[in-house]
Amino acid sequence: MPCAWLPEEFFLNIAEIITEIQSFGVRIHRDVLQRKGGAGPAEGGTLIIAGSAFNVPVTSPFVSESPYHIQDTGDQVLLFNAGKELFPVGLISTPAFYGFSTKQGIPYSSIALLHGRDCLASSVIQTCVYWNSRQRCRFCGIELSLKNNNTIPIKTPAQIAEVAADAQEHDHVTHVVLTTGTGTPPGSEIQDLAACTRAIKEKTTIPVHVQFQPPPLLDTLFLLKEAGVDTVGIHMESFDPDTLIRVAPAKAAIGVKNYKKAWKAAVELFGPNQVSSFLLAGLGEKPDTLISGSTMLADLGVYPFVVPLRPIPGSRMAKALPPDPEIMKPIYREVAHILSRKGLSSARSLAGCVRCGACSALSAYEQPLDSVVCHPARTIDEHKKAFQIRKAVFVQEQKLFKTTDADENDAKGIHLVAEQDGSIIGTVRVYPAGTGNGDWIGGRLAVKNSYRDSGAGELLVREAVAIVKKNGCNRFTAHIQETNVAFFEQLGWKGVGPVIDHFGRPHQVMEADLTDRIQKPRKCEVSR
Repeated sequence: MPCAWLPEEFFLNIAEIITEIQSFGVRIHRDVLQRKGGAGPAEGGTLIIAGSAFNVPVTSPFVSESPYHIQDTGDQVLLFNAGKELFPVGLISTPAFYGFSTKQGIPYSSIALLHGRDCLASSVIQTCVYWNSRQRCRFCGIELSLKNNNTIPIKTPAQIAEVAADAQEHDHVTHVVLTTGTGTPPGSEIQDLAACTRAIKEKTTIPVHVQFQPPPLLDTLFLLKEAGVDTVGIHMESFDPDTLIRVAPAKAAIGVKNYKKAWKAAVELFGPNQVSSFLLAGLGEKPDTLISGSTMLADLGVYPFVVPLRPIPGSRMAKALPPDPEIMKPIYREVAHILSRKGLSSARSLAGCVRCGACSALSAYEQPLDSVVCHPARTIDEHKKAFQIRKAVFVQEQKLFKTTDADENDAKGIHLVAEQDGSIIGTVRVYPAGTGNGDWIGGRLAVKNSYRDSGAGELLVREAVAIVKKNGCNRFTAHIQETNVAFFEQLGWKGVGPVIDHFGRPHQVMEADLTDRIQKPRKCEVSR
């Protein structure tokens, strides 16, 4: 996000500065467009830094101790750190649609608000079935806005569509976020979100993002797809079980297994990178769970939207503090690395919190995507393309099989794919041996002929080793064609026993090195 008037050293520190001001806040002595409640990260004003919008605390009690402050010189607004001038920042003006009202006299700002720079956000149902119970999320403030008469309990599809149309026309809003409290019964809110989306699509050309809990019946997700929803958020908040039970017991009761089913179903419908999950940092979780959870989500094609806790005045965590920026920085760096390796990017999101990005510094840490990325096949189409590559290599090219290489191990296997520029170019399969002692078997490593110098083969092998280790593997073996033994040896694999005949070709049983050692990448590619 370069700007000519910013010094080069700023770009080296921009992500860290954003991280710090989202934890410490910014002292500001002038009116600034703010959020003061809501269901998620809130209480903050939006600053434009190097062309991107970031929401930072401005009125919370802890902000008075922040080393950062803003000074308005008349010509420009400057950000200072401990008295040292850093660089100019921009402020968001009050949007024109805030001055409008419906025919019934309801202010548009009671129906929807501007988030970030160009995102229109509305809580369709401003109540939650868990609000007055012990199941309520401790960080949530969804009914506080209602209590303070800043909003209305239920927004109709017509109301939201009217605001969206005027916000698009007068304020250049480019996407919409629709959220809701959990309905009565849970899952009933899906129909309300679908109805509002349909109304928005009839009046505007704006992409729509909706957020909800995993519904009891996953088939109801089709209602959202049919209504025109572009992206969805299914937020678990924390993968630390003790933390989740303590701060979000209703989410904990749903369980990771049901969240995972919902994420998979959503990715199948809306596509990889168009499904996201908030991960709130600063709830008391172990930092490692943020990294492992982000990896799992990314492997599913779900964008892990890591956000620092923003205590909401009036919530059950009102007296908490945002996490220390020195804790957030390495988390952001590692998650950004995961994103680049798995082919996920905020820029690829069509709508929603990930596209807006204002509540997190993660987008500032994002790196260019790796030229070749590797992940488990996430959709029916990705599985289909993996099997097509296998057939091209093992049936048509190598003639190891007459018609198909598919077998009984495919059903229990994990199928990894390598992807370049959006195209699947290679695949490998791993599966448990069924011995009950942690043995896993790899095979069906295949790369398209024209991509065998891309690094895809090596990446697939390394990812296969990584994924079986995550699944508790103690011994990982594969039958390797004799001509490819040298390639695997250079990846740390060792031969076991003599060369044997396998599918009419000489093969060597080889065992992977499962120790955590760094290996230098190579460019040599094979198929076996």
